[in-house]
Amino acid sequence: MNDQARTLRPLLWVLFAAAGTFALTMGARQSMGLFISSINTHTGLGLANVSLAFAFGQLWWGLTQPLAGIVADRYGPGRVLLVGVLLVASGTLLIPMLGSTAGLIFAIGVLSAGGAGMAGPSVLMAATTRAAVRRAWADPSFRLLALGFSVCGFHVAFLATHLPGVVASCGLPPEVGAWSLAVLGLFNIVGSLGIGVLMGWRGGRLQMKTLLSAIYALRAVAILLFVFAPKTTAVMLVFAAVMGLSFLSTVPPTAGLVARFFGPTHMATLFGMVMLSHQIGGFLGAWLGGKAFEATGNYNWMWAADIALAVAAALVHLPIRERRPAPVTAGAAGSA
Repeated sequence: MNDQARTLRPLLWVLFAAAGTFALTMGARQSMGLFISSINTHTGLGLANVSLAFAFGQLWWGLTQPLAGIVADRYGPGRVLLVGVLLVASGTLLIPMLGSTAGLIFAIGVLSAGGAGMAGPSVLMAATTRAAVRRAWADPSFRLLALGFSVCGFHVAFLATHLPGVVASCGLPPEVGAWSLAVLGLFNIVGSLGIGVLMGWRGGRLQMKTLLSAIYALRAVAILLFVFAPKTTAVMLVFAAVMGLSFLSTVPPTAGLVARFFGPTHMATLFGMVMLSHQIGGFLGAWLGGKAFEATGNYNWMWAADIALAVAAALVHLPIRERRPAPVTAGAAGSA
């Protein structure tokens, strides 16, 4: 075995382990939307209260990311990932046993979501790469990036939570909801891998902000076409596929911009901060989806919000300056 192969093999094991952990935690979270109707029927709490538990989970998933990133940066990601996986399993186990809003928030929003946050992208990236917090928020480009990523969270959480409800409101059979989530997940893999390959191929020559603008513009067009299209099974599956392509394909260029801004030293912590903004948007997407449906009996207001936010996100990335900021001098650091 040559030196290159000996060096590559441990890295591949780490990458496979990170991918498997992410598949486990995100698979459990992203399939929860299939069970909202059953949870609502079992508890009798109403769609808005059940959506609140899922919305809190979106927010808590984001809140745990910077904290878990700090711990992982200091002590290593292995212990953090193990605790996260155990919390996901515990929360999922408790869901059928709890029949109150507070109980669902605890099981779904605290245990499961918190565990998934501890085993989420920020810590997993610390396990694969070691890609100063006040300086980050002082950088306008970092703030614009976080703002745009919050829109991604709004879209992702709304679809992951309410896509089966959208299918039902269109008069399609329940199995179409399961197929749609499956297609969404499948094309999410395709989109994320495709963006990763593109970034690796183009390297430093690729403008990541332009790529992100294009992804959000694609979402706006896809949602607009879906709103005016006939709601057939084929249309629903094509819509799920297109949205899946852009679902988490925003993560590699967003993480790449964070690394380009500040380097790899505190990647887990800084990307965890960006993930927090993503999950604030996720909270609103999951919760407002339930509130909008209870108020109007449809999701029309949410589609309008999705389109407007996608256009705004496409525009907000354009002023981002991709070159790395000048390093902070000792005098500047002392005066901060």
